[in-house]
Amino acid sequence: MNREEQIEILKSTCRKSLEAIGEDPEREGLVRTPERMARTLLELTKGYDMDPVATLRSAMFHEDYDQMVVVKDIEFYSLCEHHILPFFGKVHVAYIPSGNIVGLSKIPRMVDIFSHRLQVQEHLTRQICECLQQALNPLGAIVVVEAQHMCIQMRGIEKQGSQTTTMYYTGVFENIEKRKEFLNIIQR
Repeated sequence: MNREEQIEILKSTCRKSLEAIGEDPEREGLVRTPERMARTLLELTKGYDMDPVATLRSAMFHEDYDQMVVVKDIEFYSLCEHHILPFFGKVHVAYIPSGNIVGLSKIPRMVDIFSHRLQVQEHLTRQICECLQQALNPLGAIVVVEAQHMCIQMRGIEKQGSQTTTMYYTGVFENIEKRKEFLNIIQR
């Protein structure tokens, strides 16, 4: 299905949704809303059309470096797959190379690819870590995601300021001392 077909389907769905909640889709403020919503949803889910492993491998270099590489405070925005509401926060990533390093900008690009899909935080955390492991084959990788969820703050329990933290790790990060070293770095 091409992009214009996607837009037409989403516009129709939005229009029906507006009618279902009692709104008039022909009202001045809403006339263009179905198209804006369709384009926005496609933009927010553009990660489905991208390959995160290929993105990392596109800037992979051989390097005899075997100490921790950390990229922290990577901002992200995603949509909760349960309610299609935003969740957002920061991702902290580290890996210990085993002969290959990656251009540092590719790590935030990989985070963007996964976060631009419908997600739950736990899955996002695991996907990022497993992608690093698959693409670079490091001695280990670790990812921590800290996020606020609008499905908690805007609806249901309506608890403001709550934050959810998830962690996933592989390889040498199974060792608690390595995890502590990483956690100390990201808490500075």
